[in-house]
Amino acid sequence: MPSIQTSRAVLQCVASTSHQVMGWYLPEAAHPYYVLKDVASIDFASPKGANPPLDPSSVKAFAEDKESVQFLNDETVKSKLSNAKKLSDVKVEEYDAIFYVGGQGPVIDLPTDPVNIKLATEFWQAGKITSAVCHGPGALVNVVDKDGKSIFAGKRATGISNREDEILDIVPNIPFLVETKIRALGAYEKAAEPFEAYVVVDGKLITGQNPASAAGVGKAILEALRN
Repeated sequence: MPSIQTSRAVLQCVASTSHQVMGWYLPEAAHPYYVLKDVASIDFASPKGANPPLDPSSVKAFAEDKESVQFLNDETVKSKLSNAKKLSDVKVEEYDAIFYVGGQGPVIDLPTDPVNIKLATEFWQAGKITSAVCHGPGALVNVVDKDGKSIFAGKRATGISNREDEILDIVPNIPFLVETKIRALGAYEKAAEPFEAYVVVDGKLITGQNPASAAGVGKAILEALRN
């Protein structure tokens, strides 16, 4: 297996919105970060840049999760978040992969953000790894390939299921359901039961269904970087 180059770089994208407490979801940032941090440089970015809001419910829900707690107290992570780039300042050529962290925010401010759409489209059309977890794939629903077709067209993908959104009682808070949207654009897959880990890799498109899938997405990104 080819060794990973130390120059590899990954951009973790999070939402800027805090509408109805819809920031980024803690383990979905933490778990991939610790999978990748020793083999690739990682930057954070959001529409508004520095200090993107964290969903406080994720802190409570994962208070006993070792990596989530570590992430919250990691001085390097704190510095990266306080210096998070604006999406408009990101240079695609500086990165090998883009990863969209979940939380409800990505379906609020990223799907229709022209800067985000342009950025993710440039990553995809440059043949770079394009990845997301949970609600994160919602940020990619308006991203297109060189023929103007959705990047989900003809691709297998996953994201938070309609049933999971219903169980979490967040359907009224969001403009669309990720599962429904991906089904309309491509081929959606999911785990047999809600909240089970499920990761789909189809070429350069890597997606995870829910928080339990975040580490698996990180590992899939790592494997893709090696190849």
